[in-house]
Amino acid sequence: MRLEATSTEDQYHVWMTDDELEELRRAAATHRDDLVIQLGGYVGLRAFEIPQVCPKHVKRTTDGDHYRLRVPRGKDTTGSGGKPRDAYLPRDLEGDIHRYQSAEDIGREEPLVDLSERGIRAVVKRTAERAAEQTGDEDFRHVSSHDLRRRFAQRLLVDEQVNPRVVMQVGGWDSFQAIEPYLNSPTPDVVNEAFEEVGLA
Repeated sequence: MRLEATSTEDQYHVWMTDDELEELRRAAATHRDDLVIQLGGYVGLRAFEIPQVCPKHVKRTTDGDHYRLRVPRGKDTTGSGGKPRDAYLPRDLEGDIHRYQSAEDIGREEPLVDLSERGIRAVVKRTAERAAEQTGDEDFRHVSSHDLRRRFAQRLLVDEQVNPRVVMQVGGWDSFQAIEPYLNSPTPDVVNEAFEEVGLA
């Protein structure tokens, strides 16, 4: 885990690995809290988007092999009230959502996670505190809901080298400028490795 200082005192951008994200999941106190962590870290939902999601928003694609999660009102910088988007939903998480919906008897039109945006942020903060206690890694105490989205973007763009336009579409970013802050600066070794991998060293 790497911390990057921000202009606000005692606030950091946290760059997690997938292993650290899994540590965070293991610290979740409930199935609901684990879903919050997964929706942020594996689907890229913002804290205000998670409470919008209902079971009816889970859709299987026409090929029958993939899932999308409809976000009714994503971030809209034009001020027109929120833009819908179809986020990519991993199969494992679709299964978790289905099991949670059944176990909690949640109707198709009801919120999957019945919390406010503030409640979502509190779940992430409490879970991060538990992860710090369980792992002994104090850096977990700085993890926020926004850092889950940062992990989502970092995984796709850097770790897996997914086409940036695909990431922008499923993550709800309007421009390359909007997605750039989610990428950490490459170290000299990372630059060297990138050129070596493509045979341009």
